[in-house]
Amino acid sequence: MRISVSSDMTSGVAGKLVAALESRGHEVLTHGALSPEERDDWAWASEAAARDVADGRADQAVVCCWTGTGASIAANKVPGVRAALCADAYTAQGARRWNDANALALSLRVVSEPLLGEILDAWFAGAASEEPDDRANVAHVDGIAAQPSVG
Repeated sequence: MRISVSSDMTSGVAGKLVAALESRGHEVLTHGALSPEERDDWAWASEAAARDVADGRADQAVVCCWTGTGASIAANKVPGVRAALCADAYTAQGARRWNDANALALSLRVVSEPLLGEILDAWFAGAASEEPDDRANVAHVDGIAAQPSVG
């Protein structure tokens, strides 16, 4: 699988993330602080990784910043991207199953290297639910941005 990865800094697990993905057999595209020729601010780096997913250059993304919140917000602004901020394996598993998340957002502050391994294991073991109500929720979320404001 091709995974687009971004981070606004190389501290925390950012330095271990690419190797962790490659050791699982994934091809990695890098952005932000992980790609010296690019702007490393979280909004720009996360957008670049999310656009790789939306444009078909990557199957999924992992976006990182100090809290993970800004990275998830920026990634979620890209149509077709469903980014989930995950701080544990259970949340990662649920994000893949119930939300069909295609971008994993991580906090560089709270995710340790052992926890990173658990989160990645759960993320990549997960698959989107085929239950009709779960698929309807995902379809509705994808359509929200296209709907005009009411009121």
